[in-house]
Parts: sequence; C-alpha cells; structure tokens
Amino acid sequence: MAFRVNKIDGFFLTMVGLLTASGFIIFLSASLGLLAQNTVSFGSIAGKQAISLVLGIIAFFVFSKIDHAWIRRSALFIFLGSIAVNLLLFIPKFSIYHGGASRWLALGPISFQPSELLKIAFIIYLAAWIYFAKDKIKTFKYGLFPYIIMMAVLGILLLVQSDTDTLLIIGGTGIVMLFVAGVPVKHILVAFLLMATLVVGVVYMRPYALRRVQTFFNRASDTQGAGYQINQSLIAIGSGQITGRGFGQSIQKFGYLPQPTDDSIFAVAAEEFGFIGSVGLIIMYLLFASSIFRVSIRSVDSFGAFVAIGVAILIVTESFVNMAAMLGLIPLSGVPLMFISHGGTALIISLAATGIVANISKYRKL
Repeated sequence: MAFRVNKIDGFFLTMVGLLTASGFIIFLSASLGLLAQNTVSFGSIAGKQAISLVLGIIAFFVFSKIDHAWIRRSALFIFLGSIAVNLLLFIPKFSIYHGGASRWLALGPISFQPSELLKIAFIIYLAAWIYFAKDKIKTFKYGLFPYIIMMAVLGILLLVQSDTDTLLIIGGTGIVMLFVAGVPVKHILVAFLLMATLVVGVVYMRPYALRRVQTFFNRASDTQGAGYQINQSLIAIGSGQITGRGFGQSIQKFGYLPQPTDDSIFAVAAEEFGFIGSVGLIIMYLLFASSIFRVSIRSVDSFGAFVAIGVAILIVTESFVNMAAMLGLIPLSGVPLMFISHGGTALIISLAATGIVANISKYRKL
C-alpha cells in the first residue's frame, strides 16, 4: 500500500498536550490538600509527579520515533516481557505490599506498578495477532479462543494482585478490539458472559469487592466507614455547582476527601471548576479519543489501526470509570483518572503509548 510519511497528526498532538497540561494543573491544585496531612509533603508529591511528567514527555517523543512496524514484529516479546516483570511481584524481595495488595515493584530507589505495562503490552500483542490472523480472526480458533487464553494468563497475574479493576479494563478493551476486527457477535457475547461471571465470582469471594457493591446500593448505611469516600465525593461535586469554587479553592480536599490526588481527584476538579468544568473535561477526553480514532482510520495497516483503537478505548474507559465511580454511578474502583491522578507509572506508560500512536499517525494512506 502506498503511503507518505508526515509530521505527527496536529489534532492528536494538540489533544495530548491539552489533556496532559490540564491534568498537571488539576493535580497541583489537588496536591494542596496534602498540606492538611502530616504523612507526605506537597513539595515531595508534586515534585515526583513533575519528574514523571518530564519522563513521560521524553517517552512520548522517543516512541514517536520508533517505527510501529518494529513494535509489531516485537509484540510477542513485549507481551512476554511484561508478564515476566509482573511475575517479580511474587518475589518478596521486589514486591511492595500496600493497601491490602502487592501491586508495586521496588528496584532500588525506583518503584512502579507493572500492571500499567501489562495493559499496553496486551493491546500491542492483540493488535499484532489481529494483523496476523486477518480474516481468520472471525473464527473461534483465531479469534475468541486466543483471547480467552490471554485473559486466563492475565487473570491469574492480576487476581493474585487483587487488581480486578485492571483485569476488567483490559478485558473490555480486548472485546472492543475484537468486535471492530469483525469477530462474530455470538463470540463477543460469550466473552461478555465470561467477564460477567468473573465479576460475580470476585464479588462473592472477596469481602472488599462485596462491600463496594453493598455501599453502592446503600451508601447511607455507613457514612463514616465504607460509604465515607463516596459521600465526601458527592459533597465535593455538589459544592461545585455550575461554575465551581475556583482554582485551588476546594474545601473537601483538606482532610475530608480521601486520596484527593488519586482516586478522588475528579471530585476535587468538579468542586473547583463546577458542572461546566466537569463537562469540559469529559469533552476533552472525547476529543482525545476522536483524534486517535482519526489516526486509526488513516493508518496504513491494521496493526497500527488496532493499536490506536486499543489505546483510545483503554485510556478513555479508565477515565470514565473513575468519574462514574466518583459520581456514584458505579461501585468505587481503584482505576485512576488518566493523565491527572497521582501515579508516575500510569502517566509515563500512557504518554509512551500515545507516542506509539504518534508514530502511527505519521504514516498515512495516499
């Protein structure tokens, strides 16, 4: 297929820049809430996020220079490598136990969450598989069956980490990619049924998941316990009203709202920027997704197209799940608000993934 090499798609680059810059500004404001705590300083956490942002920007431009055809040829090694890194969590020497789960690795002074790498590696490998299978992806042998095998492997890794949210996000992203690739609807329904069965099983087998669901249906039952975070979140969001209190003026982030820089950061943003600002943030994510979908449509090969689709679905789905949880529309989850929540690993990996999309956008059909 004839194609020409251009600069990075302007619309896409603009949306990445706007989302990243807006996210860091919101994060800085939310970080002021740490002044009410004695466990961590504002300067420390803001400095670490700033370093992660710089590293993420570097990763974006590095991966924008790497030919995505090379990434396709290396997809299996990338996927296996991400699994190997996650297996290090089973070695106590490297694993960090925090919040009831072992999801972080410590390699000297550096700590990171390997499941973030697993998300992007899965997208790359599934996209490479779709490229390899071509029309055979519509069959059970080349479509649904390989997906089930991949999810079984990831399920073992992530459920041991008590990271059900990540597993569901990855599984849902894979289902969308397969649907767009032309996998029969009956196979898609089977995949959804398997995911639903997994969710039900986790809820009944793990007390923390059951508490989340019970709190979702009756958040007033324990306002100082299991329902505390969602109730404080709703107070913050409601306090923002139409136009918000103003940048830096959130009250709830000062000792009332748990994890103001992490899971609850959308509530801080909604309190400060109001309904208008919240809608603006949602629109920004939608425009970001649409810019990536445009890259997908213009891609010179199916691998590039499906990597772009996967990255867009993953980032936007995670972000909307976070917002929905803070609004009380779904049970609380540990999913971050992408490009905004505290977390160096997520920020760096997300910008690296968008860097791959940037490279894809350079090659356009004639």
